[in-house]
Amino acid sequence: MGVQKTEPRNGQTLAHGAFRAQATIHVCTSGCRWPSGALVTRRAASLSEALMPGSNFGYDVMVYVGLGRYLHRRQREELQVELQNDGVTISTGEVSELARRFTAYLARLHRSRASDIKAALEADGGWPLHVDATGEAGRGTLLLAMAGWRRWVLGAWKISTERADLILPCLREVARRFGPPCAVMRDMGKAMIPALDELVSQLESPIPVLVCHQHFAADVGEDLLETAHAELRNLFRRAKVLPNLRTLVRELGRSIGTNIEQAREAVRDWQALDDTDYQIEGGQNGLAVVRSLAQWTLDFKAAATGLDFPFDRPYLDLYDRCLTVLRATDNFLHNPPKDKHVKRMLTRLHRYLEPVDSKVPFGLVATRLRRRAALFDELRHVLRLAANLPHDENEKSLDKMQRQLDKLVVSLAKRRPARGPAQDTREAIDIILKHIDDHGENLFGHAIRLPETVGGGVRLVARTNFLAENFFKELKHDERRRSGRKNLGQDLEHLHAEAALVRNLQHDDYVRIVCGSLDRLPMVFAKSDQLEREKKLNGESPKDPEEELNTILHLSSSSLSPADRRVIRTDEMNHRIEAAARVRPPHRQPRTSTTSNPTRS
Repeated sequence: MGVQKTEPRNGQTLAHGAFRAQATIHVCTSGCRWPSGALVTRRAASLSEALMPGSNFGYDVMVYVGLGRYLHRRQREELQVELQNDGVTISTGEVSELARRFTAYLARLHRSRASDIKAALEADGGWPLHVDATGEAGRGTLLLAMAGWRRWVLGAWKISTERADLILPCLREVARRFGPPCAVMRDMGKAMIPALDELVSQLESPIPVLVCHQHFAADVGEDLLETAHAELRNLFRRAKVLPNLRTLVRELGRSIGTNIEQAREAVRDWQALDDTDYQIEGGQNGLAVVRSLAQWTLDFKAAATGLDFPFDRPYLDLYDRCLTVLRATDNFLHNPPKDKHVKRMLTRLHRYLEPVDSKVPFGLVATRLRRRAALFDELRHVLRLAANLPHDENEKSLDKMQRQLDKLVVSLAKRRPARGPAQDTREAIDIILKHIDDHGENLFGHAIRLPETVGGGVRLVARTNFLAENFFKELKHDERRRSGRKNLGQDLEHLHAEAALVRNLQHDDYVRIVCGSLDRLPMVFAKSDQLEREKKLNGESPKDPEEELNTILHLSSSSLSPADRRVIRTDEMNHRIEAAARVRPPHRQPRTSTTSNPTRS
């Protein structure tokens, strides 16, 4: 080897700070070449192990930025200041670039360790596939595939929209890399159902395709309750109950003024009175009690369990609270306050709530909604769906649940009125029975028999898709914390799909497989670059199937992706089209017919 050239190289690493090196490059004096045609050269190993190719920053800086950005929810400016304190001067734009490169390096490492990850999943007796997609305001749709028992992200892709022809190739790629799953957990998405059915049909052995119990119940509840609940909501809006109550609370708050703490204490004293004392005193203390009655009515969402509609019916809760306070004010006005101002405010509260106490239309709608909600709660009770799912489930409890569901079907069929005036009950029962008939075969099958090679036994697949949904919930929470924006459409559109893989680094078992420990990530990335260079020099660098898949996902969509938007939203594009539109095209000659028309005489 002889000296080919020397060149200066600036660098910044966490280990050494900022430095300037003089790098000597050696070349084979015999003119030897690699199979790719490049001359055989040798560079300083100390630099190539510390600095990334084409960058003055070290691998350790990139890892620090990537972990800070995606695991610790740091903003660019925060990372910039922290690195400057460690002797690394960096711009916010470079922080974003290093974060992007970190996700690319981690994705490559994830794919290179696919065989080791597959072996770990096989040692568990298989892996259930949890698949879901999310987006924000129709933008930045992210598709996710997870191994349920290990809680590892196996693949993530940006797709334009949820379509079966976009989802299926992604799932095929996961099955190719990590082996076929032992079960599939999905939601009720119209695109997800055919994609997963097609995937399972292509596997050598059949596996259960399970529908999320929470999504199933929510789908039933929406079809069952949405119309009546929306009708009740519109009745409240037309009666202006909530705006009137809020106005009353604001006026009473201004009347109380700075004595609000004494007023709150007066309300506490009033709450401690004997239940038979239905009188409200005068003065500001009485106004505070009337204000608390209106506030209690407005606080109807406090009765919610946190599962949202249809598990919670907020306007039915509002209806019940309005009737309760209305009855209470009847008693308070039976022995009215002596203070005329307090009595007037109490009367206003009663008047605002009075429209709710009507058989038509409030009473009829609420009765219909309550009757349907009782049927829905029967189904929910059988599926044991609460704010927190039970942790003591086993194969026997799932078998019992299935038998109870079969009994519910028989019971509903018997209770279904064949004819007569009970049309609403008949329609409600038909809705439940149709959903069970359509999805019943996917509701059970969560007990997976493990092969004898791993000790046998049974292991359960989760009954809901909360694993993937909670992943998205945490991801969006972190993005909101970082950006400060409520609408994440732009953030998710620019978020790289590989960022989902960074969450795997929270799992010690995954870290041990891919790199040993987080401290070794810079060294592992440097080694990965060295192997990639050797492959290219030896002409052994085939195109990554993942890159081909991403190309297909972008080309097969008619949606305007960010890459396409940067091409067409330019002044040059506008000028080119407008210039062509202004030019009059040449007159086209009429096309002559190949068949001769007979001459008319």
